[in-house]
Amino acid sequence: MPGRKSQNEREKYEQTIEKFIQVIAKNMNLYGITPSVGRLYGVLYFSENSMTLDEMRDALEMSKTSMSTGVRALADMKMVESTFKRGVRKDLYQSEEDWYKSFTSLFGNRWRQHTETNIEEADEAIAELEEVAKETADEELKEKIVHDIERLEYARNYYDWLMEFIQVIESGEIFEYIPKNIK
Repeated sequence: MPGRKSQNEREKYEQTIEKFIQVIAKNMNLYGITPSVGRLYGVLYFSENSMTLDEMRDALEMSKTSMSTGVRALADMKMVESTFKRGVRKDLYQSEEDWYKSFTSLFGNRWRQHTETNIEEADEAIAELEEVAKETADEELKEKIVHDIERLEYARNYYDWLMEFIQVIESGEIFEYIPKNIK
Protein backbone atom coordinates (compact mmCIF):
# COMPACT_ATOMS: atom_id res chain seq x y z
CA MET A 1 0.00 0.00 0.00
CA PRO A 2 1.47 3.34 -1.04
CA GLY A 3 2.38 5.73 1.75
CA ARG A 4 0.94 9.20 2.23
CA LYS A 5 3.95 10.84 0.55
CA SER A 6 3.59 8.56 -2.45
CA GLN A 7 -0.14 9.35 -2.63
CA ASN A 8 0.60 13.10 -2.57
CA GLU A 9 3.21 12.66 -5.30
CA ARG A 10 0.72 10.76 -7.47
CA GLU A 11 -1.91 13.47 -6.93
CA LYS A 12 0.63 16.17 -7.85
CA TYR A 13 1.56 14.18 -10.96
CA GLU A 14 -2.07 13.79 -12.02
CA GLN A 15 -2.82 17.47 -11.39
CA THR A 16 0.20 18.51 -13.46
CA ILE A 17 -0.77 16.28 -16.39
CA GLU A 18 -4.42 17.39 -16.16
CA LYS A 19 -3.32 21.04 -16.20
CA PHE A 20 -1.28 20.46 -19.34
CA ILE A 21 -4.14 18.57 -21.01
CA GLN A 22 -6.36 21.60 -20.26
CA VAL A 23 -3.79 23.84 -21.98
CA ILE A 24 -3.75 21.54 -25.02
CA ALA A 25 -7.56 21.55 -25.12
CA LYS A 26 -7.75 25.33 -24.81
CA ASN A 27 -5.19 25.94 -27.55
CA MET A 28 -6.68 23.43 -30.00
CA ASN A 29 -9.29 26.03 -30.96
CA LEU A 30 -6.49 27.69 -32.95
CA TYR A 31 -6.83 24.71 -35.28
CA GLY A 32 -10.62 24.58 -35.29
CA ILE A 33 -10.77 21.79 -32.72
CA THR A 34 -13.23 21.95 -29.84
CA PRO A 35 -11.87 21.83 -26.28
CA SER A 36 -13.52 18.45 -25.65
CA VAL A 37 -11.76 16.95 -28.67
CA GLY A 38 -8.54 18.64 -27.52
CA ARG A 39 -8.95 16.98 -24.11
CA LEU A 40 -9.47 13.66 -25.87
CA TYR A 41 -6.21 14.13 -27.74
CA GLY A 42 -4.44 15.07 -24.50
CA VAL A 43 -5.73 11.97 -22.71
CA LEU A 44 -4.59 9.75 -25.59
CA TYR A 45 -1.23 11.52 -25.75
CA PHE A 46 -0.47 10.82 -22.09
CA SER A 47 -1.90 7.31 -22.12
CA GLU A 48 0.74 4.59 -21.85
CA ASN A 49 -1.41 2.27 -23.96
CA SER A 50 -3.84 2.47 -26.83
CA MET A 51 -7.40 3.08 -25.62
CA THR A 52 -10.86 1.88 -26.64
CA LEU A 53 -13.80 4.27 -27.00
CA ASP A 54 -15.16 2.90 -23.71
CA GLU A 55 -11.90 3.67 -21.91
CA MET A 56 -11.82 7.18 -23.36
CA ARG A 57 -15.47 7.71 -22.41
CA ASP A 58 -14.73 6.66 -18.82
CA ALA A 59 -11.64 8.88 -18.64
CA LEU A 60 -13.46 11.95 -19.98
CA GLU A 61 -17.04 11.27 -18.91
CA MET A 62 -18.33 11.93 -22.42
CA SER A 63 -20.89 10.02 -24.43
CA LYS A 64 -19.68 7.24 -26.69
CA THR A 65 -21.14 9.11 -29.68
CA SER A 66 -19.21 12.27 -28.84
CA MET A 67 -16.10 10.18 -28.27
CA SER A 68 -16.50 8.44 -31.62
CA THR A 69 -17.05 11.75 -33.42
CA GLY A 70 -14.00 13.25 -31.70
CA VAL A 71 -11.78 10.29 -32.54
CA ARG A 72 -12.93 10.40 -36.16
CA ALA A 73 -12.13 14.13 -36.34
CA LEU A 74 -8.68 13.55 -34.83
CA ALA A 75 -8.05 10.64 -37.20
CA ASP A 76 -9.02 12.81 -40.19
CA MET A 77 -6.43 15.33 -39.00
CA LYS A 78 -3.87 12.54 -38.59
CA MET A 79 -3.57 13.26 -34.87
CA VAL A 80 -4.91 9.85 -33.81
CA GLU A 81 -4.58 6.47 -35.44
CA SER A 82 -6.26 3.14 -34.90
CA THR A 83 -4.07 0.30 -33.68
CA PHE A 84 -4.35 -3.43 -33.31
CA LYS A 85 -3.64 -5.60 -30.30
CA ARG A 86 -3.98 -9.35 -30.44
CA GLY A 87 -6.94 -10.58 -28.41
CA VAL A 88 -8.69 -7.19 -28.27
CA ARG A 89 -11.87 -7.10 -30.33
CA LYS A 90 -12.70 -3.42 -29.87
CA ASP A 91 -11.08 -0.66 -31.88
CA LEU A 92 -8.01 0.80 -30.20
CA TYR A 93 -6.65 4.29 -30.72
CA GLN A 94 -3.42 6.08 -29.94
CA SER A 95 -2.25 9.63 -30.45
CA GLU A 96 0.21 10.62 -33.11
CA GLU A 97 3.31 11.35 -31.08
CA ASP A 98 4.98 13.44 -33.78
CA TRP A 99 3.51 16.89 -33.22
CA TYR A 100 5.44 18.24 -36.21
CA LYS A 101 3.70 15.74 -38.46
CA SER A 102 0.33 16.53 -36.86
CA PHE A 103 0.85 20.26 -37.28
CA THR A 104 1.88 20.06 -40.92
CA SER A 105 -1.11 17.86 -41.72
CA LEU A 106 -3.58 19.92 -39.72
CA PHE A 107 -2.24 23.27 -40.90
CA GLY A 108 -2.14 22.12 -44.50
CA ASN A 109 -5.68 20.72 -44.50
CA ARG A 110 -7.26 23.70 -42.76
CA TRP A 111 -5.44 26.39 -44.69
CA ARG A 112 -5.79 24.61 -48.04
CA GLN A 113 -9.58 24.37 -47.66
CA HIS A 114 -9.97 28.04 -46.75
CA THR A 115 -7.49 29.25 -49.35
CA GLU A 116 -9.12 27.25 -52.15
CA THR A 117 -12.46 28.77 -51.17
CA ASN A 118 -10.96 32.26 -51.20
CA ILE A 119 -9.44 31.65 -54.65
CA GLU A 120 -12.82 30.53 -56.01
CA GLU A 121 -14.56 33.55 -54.47
CA ALA A 122 -11.96 35.97 -55.85
CA ASP A 123 -12.25 34.43 -59.34
CA GLU A 124 -16.06 34.64 -59.19
CA ALA A 125 -15.97 38.24 -58.00
CA ILE A 126 -13.56 39.21 -60.80
CA ALA A 127 -15.77 37.51 -63.42
CA GLU A 128 -18.93 39.17 -62.08
CA LEU A 129 -17.31 42.61 -61.92
CA GLU A 130 -15.99 42.22 -65.49
CA GLU A 131 -19.55 41.41 -66.58
CA VAL A 132 -20.92 44.50 -64.82
CA ALA A 133 -18.16 46.63 -66.41
CA LYS A 134 -19.14 45.38 -69.89
CA GLU A 135 -22.81 46.21 -69.35
CA THR A 136 -22.61 49.57 -67.62
CA ALA A 137 -22.37 52.97 -69.23
CA ASP A 138 -21.50 54.56 -65.86
CA GLU A 139 -17.86 55.67 -66.24
CA GLU A 140 -17.43 56.29 -62.52
CA LEU A 141 -18.62 52.75 -61.79
CA LYS A 142 -16.27 51.36 -64.47
CA GLU A 143 -13.33 53.11 -62.79
CA LYS A 144 -14.33 51.71 -59.42
CA ILE A 145 -14.64 48.22 -60.94
CA VAL A 146 -11.17 48.47 -62.53
CA HIS A 147 -9.72 49.51 -59.18
CA ASP A 148 -11.54 46.72 -57.32
CA ILE A 149 -10.51 44.09 -59.87
CA GLU A 150 -6.89 45.16 -59.26
CA ARG A 151 -7.47 44.61 -55.53
CA LEU A 152 -9.03 41.21 -56.18
CA GLU A 153 -6.13 40.22 -58.45
CA TYR A 154 -3.73 41.25 -55.69
CA ALA A 155 -5.69 39.06 -53.29
CA ARG A 156 -5.68 36.22 -55.84
CA ASN A 157 -1.88 36.50 -56.17
CA TYR A 158 -1.59 36.36 -52.38
CA TYR A 159 -3.73 33.21 -52.29
CA ASP A 160 -1.54 31.62 -54.98
CA TRP A 161 1.51 32.41 -52.82
CA LEU A 162 -0.27 31.01 -49.78
CA MET A 163 -0.96 27.76 -51.67
CA GLU A 164 2.77 27.48 -52.39
CA PHE A 165 3.48 28.10 -48.69
CA ILE A 166 0.97 25.42 -47.73
CA GLN A 167 2.75 23.00 -50.09
CA VAL A 168 6.06 23.77 -48.34
CA ILE A 169 4.39 22.94 -45.01
CA GLU A 170 2.60 19.79 -46.23
CA SER A 171 5.65 18.36 -48.03
CA GLY A 172 7.84 18.79 -44.95
CA GLU A 173 10.15 21.10 -46.89
CA ILE A 174 9.56 23.67 -44.14
CA PHE A 175 11.93 21.66 -41.93
CA GLU A 176 14.78 22.47 -44.31
CA TYR A 177 14.29 26.13 -43.39
CA ILE A 178 13.21 25.70 -39.79
CA PRO A 179 14.49 22.36 -38.47
CA LYS A 180 12.51 20.38 -35.94
CA ASN A 181 13.62 21.16 -32.40
CA ILE A 182 14.24 17.59 -31.26
CA LYS A 183 16.55 17.01 -28.35
